[in-house]
Amino acid sequence: MSIQPIGIFDSGIGGTSIFKEIKALLPHEHTIYLADSFNAPYGNKTKQEIIDLSIKNTELLIKKNCKLIVVACNTATTNAITTLRASYDIPFIGIEPAIKPAALSTQTKAIGILATKGTLSSELFHKTTDLYGHGIKVIEQVGEGIVTLIEEGKTNSEEMKILLQTYLQPMLEADIDYLVLGCTHYPYLIPLLLDMMPNHVKIIDSGQAVARQTKAVLEQYYILNTTSTHGDNQFYTNGTIEVLTDILERKYRVQHLQF
Repeated sequence: MSIQPIGIFDSGIGGTSIFKEIKALLPHEHTIYLADSFNAPYGNKTKQEIIDLSIKNTELLIKKNCKLIVVACNTATTNAITTLRASYDIPFIGIEPAIKPAALSTQTKAIGILATKGTLSSELFHKTTDLYGHGIKVIEQVGEGIVTLIEEGKTNSEEMKILLQTYLQPMLEADIDYLVLGCTHYPYLIPLLLDMMPNHVKIIDSGQAVARQTKAVLEQYYILNTTSTHGDNQFYTNGTIEVLTDILERKYRVQHLQF
């Protein structure tokens, strides 16, 4: 099993931010990435719709012989991963907003969370916030429209800058010193966000932690690829090939697949 690929799926291209961290930490692992861009964004769908899409993606990756699946989507994790773990005999790695490190580190006792509606309204998100948010002001902001713009290749557009200014304003007025990115698409906004916020505001995303957890689970199940060959990385999208190719800096071949 150790030479079988790691499966990664997201509602689109955002999970490539997770792929890049996994690739950096585990260069010998083979990967298969599914970008379900046709159904993006997941954040405004019902819980059942998110579960159904996650099952569809999972079954395709299992058919492709994946040994472990990374749910590289905050919304899919918070709404569907319990169902996935109960339904399939394969390890799953999930993504959830890094509220804990922000809450434990804040000096101003105010943190901002930028995420999708599907993540912010989920039971798992509220449990985490209740656990670590005592005595801290947590400013939640639904990033309506952000995923769509990124999927359209408009990450650095004026439209995006205007959206972000609107979303950041109440957080900055509340004197946040940590901004938690609660969607795997959002790390691609970090250059813009750094320009828009004071220097003391730190940005936290889950990418490196997810890569470390992936390695730990591979070791736990004795399925870490210990060969010295460079991993093969396959990318499939049911959306526009060009956008996924560009976000991967044209380093990988992207194939179109109906799923």
